[in-house]
Amino acid sequence: MRKQADMVRLDGGRFFMGSDTHYPEEKPLREVEVDGFWIDRHMVTNADFARFVRRTKYVTLAEKAPDPKDYPGALPEMLKPASLVFTMTPGPVPLDNHYNWWQFVAGANWRQPLGEGSSIKGREDHPVVHIAYEDAQAYADWAGKQLPTEAEWEFAARGGLEKRDYAWGDTLTLGNKRMANTWHGHFPFESTDEDGFTRTSPVGTYPANPFGLFDMIGNAWEWTSDFYSDGHKKAANSCCIPSNPRGASEQDSYDARLPDIRIPRKVLKGGSHLCAPSYCQRYRPAARHAQAIDSSSSHIGFRCISRAL
Repeated sequence: MRKQADMVRLDGGRFFMGSDTHYPEEKPLREVEVDGFWIDRHMVTNADFARFVRRTKYVTLAEKAPDPKDYPGALPEMLKPASLVFTMTPGPVPLDNHYNWWQFVAGANWRQPLGEGSSIKGREDHPVVHIAYEDAQAYADWAGKQLPTEAEWEFAARGGLEKRDYAWGDTLTLGNKRMANTWHGHFPFESTDEDGFTRTSPVGTYPANPFGLFDMIGNAWEWTSDFYSDGHKKAANSCCIPSNPRGASEQDSYDARLPDIRIPRKVLKGGSHLCAPSYCQRYRPAARHAQAIDSSSSHIGFRCISRAL
């Protein structure tokens, strides 16, 4: 393992990916192998993304009005530049309906994370959010980097700790010390705000993992380049350890619950500041989440890798 100012070189190797003891989409636990790669020490920040935008004049998906031809039957108010913003509820609500705390906010984007009138001033060192997949890919291309596969991301997040629930061990905290920016309190209506952050926190606020990487758990979800399926693919040859495994096909990534909507989904990793013991316990390296490539929200960002030696 070698380090630069903004990236860490991981030598690669074998590790146990997934989990048989948590959410079903994390199954099966199996040994895989990845080649070496460089990975960003922290998530791409608002300052990083602003530099990219200044130099390229790039416009994110959330800043553009959707084409009605791509969304037949959509309500007019949904065809505006917008993104999803978490909004704390006034009291307890059923946790089986995420629309209780997510609002589609016109004008919400990476520059205005809470909608019209908000800004990232003073939050330059926070992870950039409201990033759709194509936005993350555009930044990676500009930077001469790539987005990690799910296997590369999980290898990096585990930091060499095999079969542990968390990126630092087997308990959510270490000696009552918070190790990541996750939800503390009663989700989604009460946050104890012990660390002063009810949303994202500056990158590097919490301890790095054994590989020297920050915020691999919590703070904001991170895009990977793999298409999503409800579970990991089994190896074609059971006698061999998969090398540099990839996710599903694009066709298999469509949400079977929505047969009329053919939007590919990619794998998100790492959880966010909204993950809580009572809801979405995905603040673990094995955890994974499906995200439509045309969607963005106030808790989705990314980091890059480089496979060049």
